[in-house]
Amino acid sequence: MDWTFLAEVATALAPGIPLTLELAAIAVVSGFLLAAPLAFAAVHGGSVGRGIAAAYVFVFRGSPLLVQIFLIYYGLGQFRPFWQQVGLWGVMREPWWCAILALTLNTAAYGSEVLRGALLSVPHGQIEAARACGMSGPLLLRRIVAPIALRAALPGYGNEIVLMVKGTALASVITLMEVTGIAGKLIAETFRAVEVFVVAGAIYLAINVVLTRAIAALETRLMRHHLPFEPPEPAGDITHG
Repeated sequence: MDWTFLAEVATALAPGIPLTLELAAIAVVSGFLLAAPLAFAAVHGGSVGRGIAAAYVFVFRGSPLLVQIFLIYYGLGQFRPFWQQVGLWGVMREPWWCAILALTLNTAAYGSEVLRGALLSVPHGQIEAARACGMSGPLLLRRIVAPIALRAALPGYGNEIVLMVKGTALASVITLMEVTGIAGKLIAETFRAVEVFVVAGAIYLAINVVLTRAIAALETRLMRHHLPFEPPEPAGDITHG
C-alpha cells in the first residue's frame, strides 16, 4: 500500500468536501420544505391532493437520480429562449443550480413518503383529545401532530439524509468538482483508480459516520421520554439526634 500516494490523494480531494456538504445540506433542507406539504397533501389533501402527491412521488422515485440530473441540466437547458424570457436562464445554465434542483426534487419524493407514514402514525385518540380541549387547525398541528410525526419520521429521514450525501457524487457528471469529481480527474491523471476511490469512499464514510452519530443523538434526545424509568438512588441513612 502506497501510503504516501494515499495521503496525497486525500489532500487533493479535501477541497471537494465543502461542495459535497453544501449540495447535501441545501438539498436536504429545501427537500424537506417541499416534502412536508406533499406529505400533508397525501394524507389530508383529498383526492386531488393525494393524486398530485402520488404522481410526484411516482415520477421521482421511479426514475434514477442520474437521469433526473441529465434531464434537468441537458434537457431543460435546450429551452434557452423560454428561460431567458422568464428571467431564469442564469439559473438553468449553471450546473450548481441544476444539481441542487435535481437533488431537491429527488429527496423531496422520498422524504414525503417518510413524513406521510409519520403523519399516519399519529394516534387518532390524541388528536381527538386535543380537539376536545379546544385545539384545532394550526394549533393542533403545531402542538400535537408535528411533534409526534417528526419524532416518528426522524429514523427514516436520517437514512434519507445519508443517501443524499452519497447522491451528491452524481453531481460530478455535470462538471461539478466535488469529491467524486476531483477523484475522476485524479484517476484520469494517475490511472490509479483503486487508491483514489478508496480514499474518496473513506471521505464519504467519515462524513456519514458523523451524520449518523448526530442523528442518533438527536433521536435519543427526542425519545428520552420512552426510556425506562430509573428510580433515584436511595438516600443514605439519616440519623436524627
